Amino acid sequence: MKNYLLKQIYRSILYPLLFVISIWVIYYFQHQDGGGFAKWGVLPRKTEGLLGIITSVFVHGDLGHIASNSLPMLVLGMMLFYFYRKIAFPVFLWIWLISGLWLWVGGRNDEYHPNYHIGASTLIYGLASFLFFSGVFRRHLQLMVVSALVLFLYGGIIWGIFPINVEMSWEGHLFGAIAGVMVAYNYRREGPQRKVYEWENEEEEEENPGALTVEGEAAPSAETDSTPNVIIHYIYKSKNDEGDKSL
Repeated sequence: MKNYLLKQIYRSILYPLLFVISIWVIYYFQHQDGGGFAKWGVLPRKTEGLLGIITSVFVHGDLGHIASNSLPMLVLGMMLFYFYRKIAFPVFLWIWLISGLWLWVGGRNDEYHPNYHIGASTLIYGLASFLFFSGVFRRHLQLMVVSALVLFLYGGIIWGIFPINVEMSWEGHLFGAIAGVMVAYNYRREGPQRKVYEWENEEEEEENPGALTVEGEAAPSAETDSTPNVIIHYIYKSKNDEGDKSL
């Protein structure tokens, strides 16, 4: 049991840790380059800014920026891969692509002063939103506890989706959060599912008493299924078979 738990934790933390290490490695080379990596961010509605949909999450402005993104990325990523292991990769990729594309379409950009949007914050908001709403959509008790934990740990980030700080890409936060909700709803029937109890099935049967089979015939009851087929033979005697009364 202990080895199994350690193996699960290792699998859960591996990919988020690799991602965080990669952004720190890129930040090191960015610092050596003198900050010229900003051009790899999302430049809204400009052809040259399309590549930023993929690359912007690896670029950060300063040490405080990357430090503030690293721990949430690690924690939320680990929760995603631990509780939603079977769908973690597609969820992560869809949040990444959808939020980046929307940011390219709807982000701020000045014709005379280009606005490059950088940082992994879009992913962080997307993961937090997914983890919160996924438990709600599934009505899964254990996953709703995860939702409450996310709200407790990172509920304060909700202010980041409002245009309070003009130096912050609040559009990236907003689009990331919306992408997380949409992906959570889309994958609500995949991955871990809540246990359906017998009394819930009985309620559904009471609400739909005339349930039909695929062919459109009424589904047989349990009594009908358990009753054996009975064959009745009728024995009758014709009048010609009666004995001769004159003898």
